[in-house]
Amino acid sequence: MKFIYLLLALLGALFIWSAINPKEYFTWVLEVSPAILGLLVLMFTFQKFRFTNLLYLLIFFHCAILIIGGHYTYAEVPLFDWFRDIFNQSRNNYDKLGHFVQGFVPAMIARELLIRKEVILKKGWLLFIIVCIALAISAIYELIEWAVSIWSGEGGDSFLGTQGYIWDTQSDILFAFIGAIVALLTLSKIHDKQLSKCKK
Repeated sequence: MKFIYLLLALLGALFIWSAINPKEYFTWVLEVSPAILGLLVLMFTFQKFRFTNLLYLLIFFHCAILIIGGHYTYAEVPLFDWFRDIFNQSRNNYDKLGHFVQGFVPAMIARELLIRKEVILKKGWLLFIIVCIALAISAIYELIEWAVSIWSGEGGDSFLGTQGYIWDTQSDILFAFIGAIVALLTLSKIHDKQLSKCKK
């Protein structure tokens, strides 16, 4: 519990920082909303279903990425401006980190839910379904970005974050796909050890 309280305190401090003079308040609300909604779901379901500490740590980092992106907008995060200049990139690629994590973290959440609830028992199918879930979440998010951009006009450009790249949507989904696969390849064994100590 102390670990979870520490993560919440750090996230609260980051949220307060992010809310002070963000680049655009409209974009800030759009970017931070998924983190807030996710945290509310976790709080309401905490007594009935507690994730492993690994999952809470991953969710913390995912929320942090959303909150930082909300403060600066995804196209203007200073560290990734520096990366752009150092590595001669044509754009700020912070959004690609965000979409990589958008595949990485939901894949691990799906893995934990499917295993602990015994939804799928065959490992081969488990991996396939997890990646499909991560891709579905990524595609739904792209549809939301598209809808917000149409609804808000120029106000949604910072949220969309294409930066003039015509293949932005497709590459976002690709990064989520890669993120999901990397998560399963690198964290499954560690995750299994923590799952062995959990109640279903």
